[in-house]
Amino acid sequence: MKKIRIILSLLPFTVLTGCSFGASIDTLMAPPKLSVEQEQIFAALTKAEGSAISLKYPKSGKYLSAFIIEDLDGDGGNEAVVFYERNSITMDENQLRINILDEENGEWSSVYDTSAEGPEIEKVMISKLGDNQRINLIIGCSSINRSEKNVSIYTYTDGILVRDFASAYSFIDVTDMDSNGTDDFLLISGAGSGTPATASAYMLDADASYHELFKCELNGTPTEFDVVGYGDVGNGRKGLYIDTASGSGNIQTDIIYIDSKGHNKVFATPEEAQITSRPAGFSSFDIDSDGVIEIPVQSDAPGYEEASESEKMKLTNWMYIGNNGRIARKYTSYYSIGDGYIFIFPEKWRNKVTVKRDAINDEIVFCAYADGKEGRELLHIFCAEDAASREDHISSGYMLLHTKGESAYLAYIPQSDSNSDGLSISEGDAAVGFRFRE
Repeated sequence: MKKIRIILSLLPFTVLTGCSFGASIDTLMAPPKLSVEQEQIFAALTKAEGSAISLKYPKSGKYLSAFIIEDLDGDGGNEAVVFYERNSITMDENQLRINILDEENGEWSSVYDTSAEGPEIEKVMISKLGDNQRINLIIGCSSINRSEKNVSIYTYTDGILVRDFASAYSFIDVTDMDSNGTDDFLLISGAGSGTPATASAYMLDADASYHELFKCELNGTPTEFDVVGYGDVGNGRKGLYIDTASGSGNIQTDIIYIDSKGHNKVFATPEEAQITSRPAGFSSFDIDSDGVIEIPVQSDAPGYEEASESEKMKLTNWMYIGNNGRIARKYTSYYSIGDGYIFIFPEKWRNKVTVKRDAINDEIVFCAYADGKEGRELLHIFCAEDAASREDHISSGYMLLHTKGESAYLAYIPQSDSNSDGLSISEGDAAVGFRFRE
């Protein structure tokens, strides 16, 4: 499964070279050391454009350098794409530039220079699309606060960078949506004033014309996207999973796939998609690494149905799309967003175990539950924040499940003289059920 983070997982990445200092966030990072080849390219750039420039870095994606060295025109030799801004122009002009340099006889020289479509480089992709064999340079630009994004697709031919596709976007990617062996260009746009949120895919034919593989409206009116990922939707079909954010603070999931009849939505209406609604932070992902994305949907833990919302403890049901195209439960778990872990219930615990918080010992405790009553304790999970606490709990009979930095996640299984309810678990069961969300 391929997974792409948008808001929670596409974190900004910006660094500054040692050339000059501008006013952007790039100036706040330590300058990286340029390679010998990058030094040569930079020298050729300053020879052509002057020394009053600052390099700019893409904020996400595969290419995170101001220097991208690839064969853009398919002639077997590499070109260099460099992003920079001029420091000597007025603020009302777009400072961000794209420069193409070529190498001949071991010497780099600038051959083309143009302005970018925004002040920040958001993402860069280089790929063939559809049946056409040309190489496409795909550049997503954003405003300084990243609230607006625009993508341009260029082709580099005979020393000229030509733009033949442009659009506003919220998310872009290159992927084989129809599983035909060629890549497509995926574009997702948030809802605007009077316009719905949409997901579209484009292919490029042999005559260099773009064709819309599909375009469909997303449920609701989302303006932001939490996670976009790809996973199986049954019968070997590839699905596009889109976690959308609503104004209420909740997220829900749209799922789109392509088959011989065209594109399909698993949830045809906003009402159907409501089954996936849950609080922000509960992002879809492949919890068991089987190629299927699971959707975490919350429910009240047994015994908390009548409690006030602030006092309720929640369980998380991990839902998936089966071969029949319908949503179904795969696992039940306790999911601690704050501590970053998930404990998947053994199937024998389903509808028979609840969870409570031990405020005194700062632990989560799993208990048997039957006939409306809480029963014996089955498992404790504790997060130790320092080595002393970790060692103290281990000496008291806790087992180590996971460590991250100074934090350690530990489990304790209370001993019982009876297993008449059939709910006892082993240390191996506890280890298998624990997942840490990186």
